[in-house]
Amino acid sequence: MTNGPEKEPPADRKSPVGKPVVRGDVSVTGAHAREAKAFDPDDPESVEEAALTVRAFAEGSPGREDNVYMLRGAAACAALVRGVGSYKGAAKRAGGETTVAFIRKWARVHDLPRSIRRHVAMGHIAPTAAKHIARVDGDARYLLAWAILDNSLTVREVRAIVSDINDGTAPERALRTHDVTLGEVTLSLPADLYRELRREAALAGEEPEQVVARALEKELE
Repeated sequence: MTNGPEKEPPADRKSPVGKPVVRGDVSVTGAHAREAKAFDPDDPESVEEAALTVRAFAEGSPGREDNVYMLRGAAACAALVRGVGSYKGAAKRAGGETTVAFIRKWARVHDLPRSIRRHVAMGHIAPTAAKHIARVDGDARYLLAWAILDNSLTVREVRAIVSDINDGTAPERALRTHDVTLGEVTLSLPADLYRELRREAALAGEEPEQVVARALEKELE
């Protein structure tokens, strides 16, 4: 892609583990970026710190329900699993109220693509909704995330859509069943671009959305 955002890995992100790519971005998390912590699954001391972080996260540290804190907990879960070698071993290492199910859910959140995790960090997607997005694979993750942004889906609605997808319903159909119209975006354009868009559409005998779609396809190919 040229003149666009940095190309990110496929929808099923696997590495790097524990690196604060989003949490350490000042443009996303502001002052929190200075506190971003990397967890190295190959460093015994870092794995131990990840274990302590996971335990505190599982036991619900008072007053720490913000999105960035939850992403940090997710990173710690992912690093601990990689460092120990299994979900069961990670839960045992963290101890306390930590369960295998808890670590699995949050480690999967850390494996979501960067573009989705950015919206979690900025508060546009609730971490609890991100846990459900992480239950599906591939491009369905993007479709769900963007549907949340454009349709203000509740966590309950996201959970229901994910359940339908995991039961075998195609992602697009599952979303339509829950009254989500894919591809519908409201754009605010500068006056000169709006003028030219309308002019181009009129001359081509097309709707503005067709001109926009063609231009975006060329830009993003």
